[in-house]
Amino acid sequence: MLGTVLASALLLTGAAPAVADAGWAPSPIVWTACPDDPDSPTPADGECGTVRVPLDWNSPGGPTITLAVARHRATDSAHRLGVLLADFGGPGSSNAELAVTPGVFSPEVRARFDVVGFDVRGTGRSEFIECPDTGRPPSDEPAGPAEFAALRKYHEQAVSACRARNLPVFDHADTGANARDMDAVRRALGEARISFFGISYGTLLGQQYAEQHGERVRAMVLDSSIDHSAGIERFLGDRAAAADDAFRQFVAWCDRTTTCALHGQDVYAVWQKALAMTGGTPQAQSELRGRVLQDMYRPVWDDLGQAIADAAAGNPPMTAQFSYNYDSIRLAVVCQDFDLRIRGFAQYSVLHAEELRRGPLMRGSTLSHGETMACLGIQGPPSNPPHRLNIPRAPRILLLNSRHDPATPYAWALAIHRQAPANTTLLTYEGSGHGVFEKNACTRSAVDRYLLALAAPEHDVSCPA
Repeated sequence: MLGTVLASALLLTGAAPAVADAGWAPSPIVWTACPDDPDSPTPADGECGTVRVPLDWNSPGGPTITLAVARHRATDSAHRLGVLLADFGGPGSSNAELAVTPGVFSPEVRARFDVVGFDVRGTGRSEFIECPDTGRPPSDEPAGPAEFAALRKYHEQAVSACRARNLPVFDHADTGANARDMDAVRRALGEARISFFGISYGTLLGQQYAEQHGERVRAMVLDSSIDHSAGIERFLGDRAAAADDAFRQFVAWCDRTTTCALHGQDVYAVWQKALAMTGGTPQAQSELRGRVLQDMYRPVWDDLGQAIADAAAGNPPMTAQFSYNYDSIRLAVVCQDFDLRIRGFAQYSVLHAEELRRGPLMRGSTLSHGETMACLGIQGPPSNPPHRLNIPRAPRILLLNSRHDPATPYAWALAIHRQAPANTTLLTYEGSGHGVFEKNACTRSAVDRYLLALAAPEHDVSCPA
C-alpha cells in the first residue's frame, strides 16, 4: 500500500508517482483448465492460473498471497493486438470468471485480444473476504446522539469481527494495492503494455494504474467512473442528486408509457404513499429505496413501477440483493479508498441534511449512505486517500457515462474529465442507467473502434438513448 507519508503527499498535491517494484518479480503463469463454477449463468470459455504477489507492497520480501487469473485467448492469433485486462466493478465481482464468459465483449474484440481478468484481493478465488453475521444493524439514519453512538458501536464490532476473520488480507485490499497487483499480472503475462476496460468501481483500478504505470497502458476504457477526488460531502451529495435525477427520468417514462403500472397517476404522490406504507421507519423505507435504486441501474422501468405500486398497496417488494460479497469487501476497500469518517452526530446531521436537500425524492442514495455508515466502524485514516487524478504518462483514455446514472453521477465523469483534460475524451450516453458499453450500437462501436484501432474521438461525443 502507499504508506502514510506518500499517501499524505498525494492527498495534498495530487502527484502521480511512478511505482517501481524493484527487486521483486512474479513467476510466469501456469495455465490450466478453469474449474467448473455451478453458480455461473454461462459456461466459462478459457484457461485459469494464479499469480503470487506480496501481501504488502511496501515489504515485497514479506508474506505473499495468491491471485486467481483467467484468460480467453485471442481467436485470431495472427492479428492479435495484445492483452485486454478487465475489471467489472462492485467491488466484489469476479473478474476472472467474467473475463472468460462468452458475450461480455464483441467477437471482434475477443478475436484480437487475450481477454484477461484477475480477481482483486478479497474477491472470487483471491483471498475471499466474507464477514461473519453480526445480526440486524440499527437504523442507519440515527435520530439523535444516542442512536448514532449505538450505530457506531455496532459497526465497530462488525468491522472488528470481519477483520479478525479475514486477516491478513483485510488490511491490504485497497485499490492502490490492487493497481500494483495488476502490474504484477502484466509482468507475469510477459506483456510490455496492456489495454484495460473497467466499469463502475473497476474504473478506479484503471485510474490508479494509469497514475502508477501510465506508460504501460496502450488503451483504457473507463465506463461509469468513480471520482476518487470526492470528499465525504460530494460522495454523499452527488449520489443523492443522481438518484433523484434518475427517479425523475422514470416519472417521465411512466407518463408517456401506457404499460407503466403507475401510468396516468401522480407518480410522486404514489411514491410518497409507498414510503409511508412501509410503516414509516427509516430502515423499512431504506429497503424500498434500495430496491428502487437497483431497478434504476439497467434501468428496469417496468419493474420499478410495479414495485412502487405494490408497496403503495401494502405489499412491499423483496429487498434488493447483491450476488457477491459487496457488503463484506466494501469495509476493506471503499472505506480505505475514501475518507468516509464521521466524527459525531453533529457532523452526521449536517451531512444528512445535505443529502435530503440534494435528493428529496429518494431521500439520499442508499448506496453512498450505506457505505458511509458502514465505515463508522473503521479506525484510522484511509490507506489509499482520495486525490485528484494525475495521469501525465497515460495515453488518451475513453470515458463513458450515462447522463442519468444513479450510481456514478454524470458530475463525476465531468470532474474526472476536468482533472485530466489533455488525455481523456468523454462519451455521454443521453439516457439512463449504470453502465454504458452495452447500451446500443453507438456506444458499442465507439468502444470497439477505440480498442481495436486506437481511434478515440478527437472531441467529446454523445450517443442517443
